[in-house]
Amino acid sequence: MKPHILKLSLVVFLSFVLFSCSKEDDGIYLNQTAEVVNKNVTYSKIENDILDLVNAHRTSLGLSTLSKLDVVSGVADGHTEYMIETGTISHDNFDERAQELMDNAGAKSVAENVAYGYTTAESVVNGWLNSPEHKAIIENPNFTHFGISTEANNDGRNFFTQMFIKK
Repeated sequence: MKPHILKLSLVVFLSFVLFSCSKEDDGIYLNQTAEVVNKNVTYSKIENDILDLVNAHRTSLGLSTLSKLDVVSGVADGHTEYMIETGTISHDNFDERAQELMDNAGAKSVAENVAYGYTTAESVVNGWLNSPEHKAIIENPNFTHFGISTEANNDGRNFFTQMFIKK
C-alpha cells in the first residue's frame, strides 16, 4: 500500500510542477494581439529609403508597389531585437512571426529577408538583389504589403529584418 501512495504522491507532485507554471515568454514574440496591432511604429530614414528602393525596383520590372504596413514592421522589430540579443543573423522562429501576421494582418503568405552590417539603404537592397533567394522574395508579384526594421547593435552594426505579406 505504501509504494502506491508514494507513487501517487510523486505523480501529483510532478503534475503540479509541470502544469501549474505559466509558459515562459522570451519577450521577443508577442502573444497578445493588442500589443502587436497597436505597437507604435516609427520609420527611420534608412528604413523609408529601403522601402522606396524596393518599390522602385519592383516598378522598374512592371510589378505593383508594396504598401507599408505598421503591424508588419512591428513584427519585424521583434525579430531584429532578437538577432541583436543573440548576435546572429537568422530566420529563427519564422513560423511564429508568420502566424502572428496571419492572425493580426490577414496575411495569406509571409516571407522575410534579413541582413547584417550594411550602412546604407542602397547597400542592403543591392545585397538582397544580388542573392537569388532574397531577390525572388523582393520580386514576388503576389506580395501586397511589407514592413522593415533596422537597428544598430552596441558596436554600431546594423541588423535588418524586412517582411513581406500577401493579403
